[in-house]
Amino acid sequence: MTNKGKRVKVHYRGTLDDGTQFDSSYDRGEPLEFICGSGQMIAGFDEAVLTMEVGSKVSVHLEAAKAYGERDENLVVSFPAEQVPDMGSITVGDRVMLRGPQNMPLPATVTQITPKSVTVDANHELAGKALNFDIELVEVEG
Repeated sequence: MTNKGKRVKVHYRGTLDDGTQFDSSYDRGEPLEFICGSGQMIAGFDEAVLTMEVGSKVSVHLEAAKAYGERDENLVVSFPAEQVPDMGSITVGDRVMLRGPQNMPLPATVTQITPKSVTVDANHELAGKALNFDIELVEVEG
């Protein structure tokens, strides 16, 4: 049995190895819906749901490669201050939107501001981290 290509609904709780919770559909009171195996989810999460049956629960540990990938220092970029719109209102920790290949939106976090430049990090905030998920399959369509 496989859920590949099927619309599934799951409840999940995501934690770091130290037990810190970073996300939970239970807390939102609404399951997450996606097409299994379509690349909408991180690889390890998708793989975990692939063979689950409705009502079953699984706990998985994902190394960074199966989660949000390793950190890529090439995604930490500095821009000259004169190229930064709203330079005076930006603060460290702000989320900004850059434009990537094919003009795709690329979220980034401001990590450093100097009088001459602004440095941003476009890595996902969970890049380079192992993740743990408790997943419960609540519905499968198709």
